[in-house]
Amino acid sequence: MILACQNISKSFGTDTIIQNVSFHVEDNEKTAIVGINGAGKSTLLKIIVGELAPDSGEVTVAKGKTIGYLAQYQDKDSNETIYNEVLHACDALIEKEEKLRKMEEDMQHVSADELEKYMEQYNRFSHAFELEGGLTFRSEINGVLKGLGFSENDFGKKMSELSGGQKTRVALGRLLVTKPDIIMLDEPTNHLDMASIAWLENYLLNYKGAVIIVAHDRYFLDRIVTKVVEISRHTATVFPGNYTAYARQKEIQRESLLRQYYNQQREIKHQEEVISKLKSFNREKSIKRAESREKALDKIERIEKPIDEKTDMHITLEPEIASGNDVLTVTGLSKSYEHTLFSNIDFQIKRGEKVALIGNNGTGKTTILKIINGIVDADEGEIRLGSNVEIGYYDQEQQNLDPDKTLFDEIADAYPNLKETRIRNVLAAFLFTDDDVFKRIRDISGGERGRVSLAKLMLSNANFLILDEPTNHLDIMSKEILESAINSYTGTVLYVSHDRYFINKTASRILDLKNETILNYIGNYDYYLEKKEVQELAAFGTATQDRADNSAAKGNVIVSDGTGENNGTEQISSGGKQKLSWEEMKKQQAAKRKLENELKRTEDEIAKREAKIEALNDELSKPEVASNSYELNKIHEEQMQEEAALEELYAKWEELSLQKDC
Repeated sequence: MILACQNISKSFGTDTIIQNVSFHVEDNEKTAIVGINGAGKSTLLKIIVGELAPDSGEVTVAKGKTIGYLAQYQDKDSNETIYNEVLHACDALIEKEEKLRKMEEDMQHVSADELEKYMEQYNRFSHAFELEGGLTFRSEINGVLKGLGFSENDFGKKMSELSGGQKTRVALGRLLVTKPDIIMLDEPTNHLDMASIAWLENYLLNYKGAVIIVAHDRYFLDRIVTKVVEISRHTATVFPGNYTAYARQKEIQRESLLRQYYNQQREIKHQEEVISKLKSFNREKSIKRAESREKALDKIERIEKPIDEKTDMHITLEPEIASGNDVLTVTGLSKSYEHTLFSNIDFQIKRGEKVALIGNNGTGKTTILKIINGIVDADEGEIRLGSNVEIGYYDQEQQNLDPDKTLFDEIADAYPNLKETRIRNVLAAFLFTDDDVFKRIRDISGGERGRVSLAKLMLSNANFLILDEPTNHLDIMSKEILESAINSYTGTVLYVSHDRYFINKTASRILDLKNETILNYIGNYDYYLEKKEVQELAAFGTATQDRADNSAAKGNVIVSDGTGENNGTEQISSGGKQKLSWEEMKKQQAAKRKLENELKRTEDEIAKREAKIEALNDELSKPEVASNSYELNKIHEEQMQEEAALEELYAKWEELSLQKDC
């Protein structure tokens, strides 16, 4: 065990943030801390790192172990360059390097008698320096900065010139090169593009130390973590597995508690009816028996009804009028600033499609959205909207908000026919509750303004939603709400996002802006990952162009024209190495089908057992059974057997579910 939190509690004034939170982290373990915004996740990290003192409890770190912490927001201004700022993390190694250079210079002036002894000392010091990474730390800095999305041309930029997001990336780079025993990251993916997120995933997966992450990026968590600590209603619950496993276990747990609650309520009601009946006899013996039952009933530990955190947090989108079938046609679109962003790109979007526009930072994704909305002019090309198309646009800059209005008035003035309850429910869906709704726009953060803009958009009658990073600053629950809203939306959606889980859940098509052009993928993010290499080979080739050309010549690779039709389907050659891959894929698919069938059979058996237990409960409530001790014992024994079998089935279901997610 490298770190342990024991009964950590923290309050600010009368507001309890966390209470009696306990968990531990093992060496090399990757742990996620999840919960809604305001649950106390960041507070807990600050307590662990020592920035905040707990009201009670203690944090124990294994002797000699170091902690590296990245806060969510960075505001460091200096005249240091990006490279030098990260290089300062290696000051100790630089000092040792300078000492080595000094020893090499001094060596020239050492007498022959002392040379051997001096060389021995130099070799020991040099070896220790090498073990500490002294020969590789500069190349590691280069690799980390490039992995986080900085080019070598960026290395010389001053920290004072950077945005908040860029400063956060620099701080992350500095932290990673220090290689602490425990890395703690608070929302590390917020300012990273997909390539940088993928790089960070691989870095953390292979990191020889413990990692604790607070993040709302579910795809990221699924890839990295092996344990989830949930902060909910001030307390912590530990779940083994990644985020998907946690979500399933949480749902099973909730359903089990709900079932126990209703079973207990039914039993309590039954006992109360028996007591009432006994009292109605108004005889000494019957009254005594009633009093005995009342005492037993009072001793029962009451199960609280599980509260669904998603209550009243559902948004339904429905456009007032339907658009024509052709929603958007883009032809020959080009745009340059200091360099070319994209050139001569074509694509179409049909009614009802949910299209994700992806690509690395700086490729021009937001520019395309602004061109479609008439905010930015294209250099060349045509944007053509279909009949009855009404656009609803969400941008990250929040230009549509009045800073002098309250959150409530911002919604009420935009939609005067909405009732107060509806407005409050919509704002609550985006984490604004109670008196928060009367805060002024100018007094809330950029992320909060984004959520208000999103709430306004969700209430609009637009039939074509254009969204630029809609999930930024949303917690997991709010992302799920937005996912549900988009999936049920009968209109059309085009959005830019780096949230791969969100894309996977909502996109029916992906447009990848790469190398100044558009590649089209008919499917979600999993499909994109599956086809990405083949399609890029066919489109760009370079060193492997011959192989791509040969495949294309045989009709085995067809690159989509970006129109949204099914001519974007790719097939892979059946020869050589690819054939083995295909056979392996078939085996994997067969194993997957077998697992899914077994999972379905288990779910069906669970349903049968639950129905049987329900029927037995009904039998127990019958007067003729209640008065027959033999029947009571028989049914009770059968009920216990069914409950035991059900528990085994749940365990089996959980194991199969975990296998399915691996």
